Amino acid sequence: MLTERGPALVRAAQHGDTLAMHDLLDELTPYVARICAGIALHEAADATQETLIAVFRTLRKLRDPEALRGWVRIIAVREAVRVAKRTGGPGGTVDPELAPARGEPELAADVRAVLSGLSPEHRAILTLRDLEGMDERATAELLAVSTGTVKSRLHRARASFRKAWTS
Repeated sequence: MLTERGPALVRAAQHGDTLAMHDLLDELTPYVARICAGIALHEAADATQETLIAVFRTLRKLRDPEALRGWVRIIAVREAVRVAKRTGGPGGTVDPELAPARGEPELAADVRAVLSGLSPEHRAILTLRDLEGMDERATAELLAVSTGTVKSRLHRARASFRKAWTS
């Protein structure tokens, strides 16, 4: 996500360097967009923008520049779930340009279509566990739920995804 100069960019941006802030936001955008695309789907652009605004406004509060990735992940998930809930949860059409396609574009479109039928909470769990590779404890902490809730949501989300995929 960030180059080796990431922590230096954070420190410079925290001290008012607007060019450093610009470079930092440029580096963060693809990472944030990927997280938001998996959760907010057709509203991913809005969620990405809301996340970057929150990062811009609160960067001075980040104490450890090395913790940027995790801090940004928390903000991105929170904003993506909030935007998805605001727009009605599951359903809707997905703009294929919002989520970067990996491999075959048709397969990526099919995956996004199946994801659109899941709730924002289930999309968040799948994104964090299966895309980001976070463990149950870290996912539970980020979403402010118990690990049991993460396990049950993950089980239901995967079952729902599997059922829709094979239908």
